[in-house]
Amino acid sequence: MGARFAFTGGREGWLRVALTAVGVGLGVALLLLTTAIPSALSVRHERSEAREDYTYSQNPPPKADDTLVIADVDTTYHDKEVRGRLVEPEGPRAPLPPGVAAYPKTGEMVVSPALKELLDSGSGRLLRERLPYRVTGTIAESGLIGSRELAYYAGVENLAPRINGWQVARIAEFGSPQRTERSDPVLLLLVMVVFVALLMPVAVFIAAAVRFGGEQRDRRLAALRLVGSDGRMTRRIAAGEAMAGALLGLVFGTVFFLIGRQVAGSVEVVGISVFPSYLNPSPWLAALVAVAVPAAAVLVTLLALRGVVIEPLGVVRTAKPPRRRLWWRLLLPVVGLGMLYPMFGQGRGNGDFNQYLVIGGVTLLLIGVTALLPWVVETVVGRLGGGGVAWQLAVRRLQLSSGTAARLVSGIAVAVAGAIALQMLFAGIQGDYTKESGKNLHRAQMEVSAPRGISLTGTGEKFSATKGVRKATVLSQSSVADKSWKSKEDPVSATVTIGDCASLRELARMSSCRDGDVFALSGSQFDADTVKLAKPGRELHFAMSSGMEENDVPWTVPATVKPARSVEDPMGERRSGLLVTPAAAPPGTDTTSWGQIYLSLDRSVPNVHEYVRNTAAAIDPMTGAHVWVAAEESKKFASIRTGLFVGATCVLLLIGASLLVSQLEQLRERKKLLSALVAFGTRRRTLSLSVLWQTAIPVMLGLLLAAAVGMTLGAVLLKMTGTTVAVHWPSVLAMTGMGAGVVLTVTLLSLPPLLRLMRPEGLRTE
Repeated sequence: MGARFAFTGGREGWLRVALTAVGVGLGVALLLLTTAIPSALSVRHERSEAREDYTYSQNPPPKADDTLVIADVDTTYHDKEVRGRLVEPEGPRAPLPPGVAAYPKTGEMVVSPALKELLDSGSGRLLRERLPYRVTGTIAESGLIGSRELAYYAGVENLAPRINGWQVARIAEFGSPQRTERSDPVLLLLVMVVFVALLMPVAVFIAAAVRFGGEQRDRRLAALRLVGSDGRMTRRIAAGEAMAGALLGLVFGTVFFLIGRQVAGSVEVVGISVFPSYLNPSPWLAALVAVAVPAAAVLVTLLALRGVVIEPLGVVRTAKPPRRRLWWRLLLPVVGLGMLYPMFGQGRGNGDFNQYLVIGGVTLLLIGVTALLPWVVETVVGRLGGGGVAWQLAVRRLQLSSGTAARLVSGIAVAVAGAIALQMLFAGIQGDYTKESGKNLHRAQMEVSAPRGISLTGTGEKFSATKGVRKATVLSQSSVADKSWKSKEDPVSATVTIGDCASLRELARMSSCRDGDVFALSGSQFDADTVKLAKPGRELHFAMSSGMEENDVPWTVPATVKPARSVEDPMGERRSGLLVTPAAAPPGTDTTSWGQIYLSLDRSVPNVHEYVRNTAAAIDPMTGAHVWVAAEESKKFASIRTGLFVGATCVLLLIGASLLVSQLEQLRERKKLLSALVAFGTRRRTLSLSVLWQTAIPVMLGLLLAAAVGMTLGAVLLKMTGTTVAVHWPSVLAMTGMGAGVVLTVTLLSLPPLLRLMRPEGLRTE
């Protein structure tokens, strides 16, 4: 009978059910999306491992008809990572990477759909110059980790002589070698808290959505009592009606999720993209959502009716309700703190955090916000007194139904409390996952690494001629050892840096310099080895053992070796060993050295980084160009923060949408009251201000409570990780400001319907 009432109540009934279904549906869609995230991350990880081609310094297999030589030539384009591989199959049975049907021929490449789209567009002009290969096919979904990933495989020749174990390798199969990596307990704690903090507001909103139209429902229940229904039957009918709306909400939520799943396949958020097929909720988690949402609807309805007396002649709601009790509301956060207390000071050194205690403790602390907020709102508004007409209308309305106002705001309060706690935790531990690079960004802003075997003659001129480059410091680095370098396990050796005088002055102080000079550096811990080797007339060897071949270039130390004092180079390091000008270096050192080019840029030139990368790629495809930064951050830490950002964005959108639905439902229920006030001559501006105050007062109280609980939870989490407790005020203010901004936006969006409702015609009834 309750379900029939939900769907056969005329226009009012349908509107009420539709509001409930949309509110529940938005929450269900986000719950399904959240339950699909572990699956999406797992699939991305599996796809990434299946195409792995690093050998991690394992012995490469011998050349055969089933081997492949592959080179890593990743690059960056406008802050987007481009995964690049050069391939040379050595036989017909060479292993194919996932998603590639056949290897491209020399001078051709297969690309991801997103990269093809970029290369065909006007914005990909500079990247096309860097990839001089003809596109002959696309990489299938099985070979990509995301729908917007930029990736390519290009066919080349003569890769085998350049095998070096880290950038160029010979492999017989794709797939990551088994490497066990210890998980970081603090990062696992972060992940657990992120999930709880993002899901709690969703649960609160679903609970609020099933109570839409509560006052109209109670009037109908009074009519049921008049025709003979007893109290228990009335409550069962109300529960059936709520469950019907929740079940329709499940249908809506599934539709919203499927739409969102398709949309997710075409967007990229903070560099992360997925294919729709990745977003498959775990069956048991989806079943849990399907059971929990209707069960929660019934439970919330029965709890809401517990304090309402439904009689045949009306609903006893206008009498002064009993004051809310505080003791059990304080009990929830206290128990939550008690669950987290045993893990204080655990940090990284004492194993993983107990996930049940963490999830239970954080959940109880956040539920404490929803339990305490109605008491806080009731206590504060009960003491508010006179003021303007708009203020008095708002305060009186809140005094009559403070529970409804608190219920609407509780979701925002929970979201803000969780966000503040997480921001405090992120700010507290960020130093452990961020390290200063030590690079001098005043002297250089980019570094180019040229692989072994590349002649650097003329390289300085090429980079100096590149648009936006002010200065190029070109150096070549190798090592020299005495003649025992092959027979002894640990021969005496020294680093050799080759460059012109202008470049060498970036590394050392020297009295004079001209081409043909050799300098012995002092001022480092390896000075003794340098003194041993830098004796005039001594025979040394430029030597490098790499991959499957050895290179040995003999060199006699010239008669005059000048002293030089080491200074910090652009990377912030002091070099040791020998400095050699090009005329003093023996022929063939290209095969034993690799190049370092430091570039000073005019960053006011648009696309200056892309011009540099294009020059580097023109010199050799395996030349890497890197933009310097002052600090480097752990990728895992950054990815968790990215996940929080994406999740928080979705939750904020849900908060705004659900709050708008709630606001419209509240206004619809007060249509006759608003019309009566307008008919009596109340100004529209006064009524609009009263609606704003009705929202603003509970929101302000909710945000203050959220800030207090959030800072408490943040301090507890910092104590658990063994980090110094400090309040990160910028994040506290930012999170509360975002919460207030959502409410202000919703209030502004609800003003047009409010103005339509404020007409005397609203008093008409049928």
